[in-house]
Amino acid sequence: MNFDQIINRRGTYSNKWDDMHSSYGVSPDDGLAMWVADMDFQSPDCVQHAVKKMLDHGIYGYSSGTFPYEEAVCCWLRNRHGWAIEPDWIDTTTGLSNAIALVLDTFSKPGDRVVLFSPVYHAFKKVVLAAGREITVCPLEKVDNQYKMNFSAYDEVMTGQEKIALLCSPHNPGGRVWTQAELRETGEFCRKHDLLLVSDEIHQDLVFPGHKHIPFPVAAPEFVDRLIVLSSASKTFNLAGTHTGQVIIPDQDLRKQFKKRISELSLGRNDFGVAMTTAAYSPEGAAWLDKLVCYLDGNRKLFDAGVNGIAGVSSMPMGATYLSWVDFSQTGLSQEEVATRIYQQAKIAANAGETFGKGGELHVRFNTGTSRELIRDAVTRLERAFVN
Repeated sequence: MNFDQIINRRGTYSNKWDDMHSSYGVSPDDGLAMWVADMDFQSPDCVQHAVKKMLDHGIYGYSSGTFPYEEAVCCWLRNRHGWAIEPDWIDTTTGLSNAIALVLDTFSKPGDRVVLFSPVYHAFKKVVLAAGREITVCPLEKVDNQYKMNFSAYDEVMTGQEKIALLCSPHNPGGRVWTQAELRETGEFCRKHDLLLVSDEIHQDLVFPGHKHIPFPVAAPEFVDRLIVLSSASKTFNLAGTHTGQVIIPDQDLRKQFKKRISELSLGRNDFGVAMTTAAYSPEGAAWLDKLVCYLDGNRKLFDAGVNGIAGVSSMPMGATYLSWVDFSQTGLSQEEVATRIYQQAKIAANAGETFGKGGELHVRFNTGTSRELIRDAVTRLERAFVN
């Protein structure tokens, strides 16, 4: 795989590239797309071969359900992350936003409150509010330019109406890889307030040297009676368009409730997404991923060095993901002025920090999952835009 290859995604109905003008006023003709969280790399050959095999067959009827998909997911989590699961723990959803919506539908009712550790992935808020639930914000604290949780402070904001807590692990947008102690403390907090914990671990494979992702049930197995884990190959192997994710429930009672709701809604799965996930979760996919992480680490270092050289700008050290969280609060510029320089002068479409909730003000999230050349271009554009 040549990650340096620049693949033109303009005019391909790409949300990331073709919608940046309508979202940010940045023309796709001369702008850079660094917002939507997918990468500008082709998926590995093993995935392409799986799709080609289906295309060559040319019949897209109902599958038998015996596809070795669940086995592939189990092997991947065991071999890559040391988490042994059973195939029947897995339900497949139309991506993880859909998974969260289904969890909310199954285990809460309209008017119930959901805990968000903010700032956090903006789709959490969107899904919660669309489901008619309310949000209790537990703000993350920035300590030594890293996000930390303060559960004693969170105890004070709880109303007693909270039913579910959503955790992003690793964290998006901050790139934090939570430690075992932090995960256990999160479990204690959920037990204290009788919360169902949903751990979104979609970025679990994109972890940089010096850091290690620990699946929540491995870090704190005593809390699996109130735990649901969300997983997907979509970020790791650039398969977001397949809308395929896994809801993994170790507890039998919770699993029974969720499966019942899936059955009531007559939900099925996409055979293309299942086939692509199965192919990705293989030795060939693992070898490709190792090279990808190395390449993304180089992008991370290059981008960090560039933005941290701009007066008043600092990026949060990224332990995982390909999403750089950059703080512009010390530039002396307003939120609107920062946006003008990024969107209109640098011509870069990147996610406005305030959309991630409390604590995201005067921050911007940049997607570094692209070619090295475009990272250099982005750094140059930002340096020019923020010259006083």
